Amino acid sequence: MKKLLFLTTLALLCSCHKDDDEKTPQTRTVLIYMSAENTLSSISESDLQEIRDGSMSLTEDDYLLVYYDRARRDEMPWLARIVNGDLRDSVSIVDMQISDKDDYASDPHVFEKVLSYAYSHYPATAGYGLTFWGHASGWLKADSIAYTRAYGIDNGVNSTNQDMGYWMNIPTLRRVLEKQPHLEFILGDCCNFMCLETVYELRKVTDYVVGSPAEIPDWGAPYDKIVPEMFKRQDAAKGILTKYADAYKNYLPLSLAKTSEMDALAEATRTVLEAIYGRQETDYPDMTGLIYYYNESSRSKFLPQYNIFYDAGDFVKKYATATEYAQWKEAFDRVVTDKVFSKTWTTNKTWNSHYTAFDMTEEKYHGVSMFVPQEALGYYGRYNEDIKMMEWYWRINN
Repeated sequence: MKKLLFLTTLALLCSCHKDDDEKTPQTRTVLIYMSAENTLSSISESDLQEIRDGSMSLTEDDYLLVYYDRARRDEMPWLARIVNGDLRDSVSIVDMQISDKDDYASDPHVFEKVLSYAYSHYPATAGYGLTFWGHASGWLKADSIAYTRAYGIDNGVNSTNQDMGYWMNIPTLRRVLEKQPHLEFILGDCCNFMCLETVYELRKVTDYVVGSPAEIPDWGAPYDKIVPEMFKRQDAAKGILTKYADAYKNYLPLSLAKTSEMDALAEATRTVLEAIYGRQETDYPDMTGLIYYYNESSRSKFLPQYNIFYDAGDFVKKYATATEYAQWKEAFDRVVTDKVFSKTWTTNKTWNSHYTAFDMTEEKYHGVSMFVPQEALGYYGRYNEDIKMMEWYWRINN
């Protein structure tokens, strides 16, 4: 009898525990950080509507948040949850006690406080995601000069036709994210986000990074399609990549990187670069014919100093032996688990003038870029020094 009573009590306790688990909401929190106080301000409005549309399929357990700073003098930057297309619990930058003025979205203090407020008010039990919306240019160091930047230009004067102002460097961005909950994915809905330097910098704060190694169209991701993917409890990053690619068939290169394998890739890259440079007679390899994803110059003539974002695998494949490349590629494929090929992409430069120095083929395309130092040429020589702020540089050179 005692044994029967014990088993009955145990069954009841297990049943209650199971019921409690089933009632625990599996919430996911995704923040879309829109730094739009710049030339993208008007486009941000249509993207916000797409985000609203994408929210229609979400449940009460899905926390879709938007931080929105656009070029309007009659509106303070705000954070809100979007449910069934409607804004809920909207709070301004003043309400959140972050600043008493229309402060820069690219200010790391603002960025940190927005994230802290969002994640403390909308905690997740089933993972976090983050989207960077706005202007960007890979790992490049930001300063007061146009076209030297990283993420999130905010002009500070609510102008819709000015892209001069403050940017946030990737190491700074990473330091802020280190203080926040770990992310399942980061979507870089901005130009040139998929470079090994940036992905390596973010390897400890997120499981996956999704974006393009190239420039992207101003209107960016199709949020009505990808917002539902962000809240999938499995393979969310892959779903985001797929839906993004569907909107730009054969017109935008994209990739997905698994960050847990970045240290192994860094070691493989260090090894293969030692072999490559050991055979070189110069410190600056000839980059002619290699895929590059951005041209810094207004001139059409090919000069390697202008093309900072070279396809990582195209470079290694050209200069490594077949055995060296195969060993490196094995480590690379564990990082870049999915990629979408495109022969061309939208750019602010004339394609036929600035992108004719290479053939864009699936064999050459690897989906992420890597900086390869070039002989100094005036202003562009600074990049050989600026790259030293990135952890990737020290990892592959030591």
